[in-house]
Amino acid sequence: MRVFLTHNTEDREAYFGRALPELEALAEVVLNPTDHDLADEELLDASAGCDVIVAHRATPGSAAFFAAHDEVLAFLRTAVDISTIDVDAASKAGVLVARADKSFVPSTAELALGLLIDLWRNIAASDHDYRVGTEPPQRSGRQLAGATAGIIGLGAIGSHLAGLLGAIGMRVIAHDVSPRTETARVEFVSFEELLGRSDVVFPLAPATPETDDLIDAAALAAMKPGASLVNVSRGELVDEHAVVEALDSGRLAGFACDVGRAPDQRPSAALAARPDVVATPHLGGLTPENADAQARSAVDQVAAIGEGALPPRSVNPESADRLRAFWAARNG
Repeated sequence: MRVFLTHNTEDREAYFGRALPELEALAEVVLNPTDHDLADEELLDASAGCDVIVAHRATPGSAAFFAAHDEVLAFLRTAVDISTIDVDAASKAGVLVARADKSFVPSTAELALGLLIDLWRNIAASDHDYRVGTEPPQRSGRQLAGATAGIIGLGAIGSHLAGLLGAIGMRVIAHDVSPRTETARVEFVSFEELLGRSDVVFPLAPATPETDDLIDAAALAAMKPGASLVNVSRGELVDEHAVVEALDSGRLAGFACDVGRAPDQRPSAALAARPDVVATPHLGGLTPENADAQARSAVDQVAAIGEGALPPRSVNPESADRLRAFWAARNG
């Protein structure tokens, strides 16, 4: 097999710095020769002659790509999110799509907590003052213990984060379309009640057309005056223009984010530059533990294909016509 690894040079070192030799032991690996993310024509040209695409989260799988690339057997996303992959088009072309495991959960939840602590205790701002040779003022902070955190969407990340917040003494309330009343130390409430009671809101709902701009001007107006907002999930969940207005008016005390509307889900530069915003460039899963796990999930999937088996976490196994033809031809 020939495998095309779409990760640009920076992301390849971050995610496949240790797993690449394992992948190279299974197949001939073709690397993205550029320092940027590829799409459509560039991706088609660079992956010509390759059987499998191992795709970074910033690499889209478009209908045009699947229609034009008649050699690719499988498109393996080294992330859980597959919203930029046209699964219907892949299925129509007979191409298997698979995703990574949720190994990012602890890392992302920990970053969410770190962003909140920075936002409420002015760590980065004080550190910056010292680094530029300025004596920082004694900025008053806010204690987390005793405050109320509202989590919208108590999935894997939300549940892990709830445990962290509860352990440091925060009250945790949550809104979820399928509330689990047995969840320890979490009170389930309506969306409106969560907004009105929370000192900090964490939107962690899945990114769907229904949750686009979930935190909009109306939601921000319904939040407790002086509350904070922390987004480590998807940029689409938050209306950034409404956030700017809420910050300008003082209704929102601060905003922290690891994701936004810029390319690769990064925060928008103008918003991130504000003094009342703490931002990181989509680092939620970027720890050695998660990076290795996501890379090795792709290695395991390539190994399964080589052994004639459908890889774990396949999204459309019933449509893997090209893989089945490949296996049949190989077995004579």
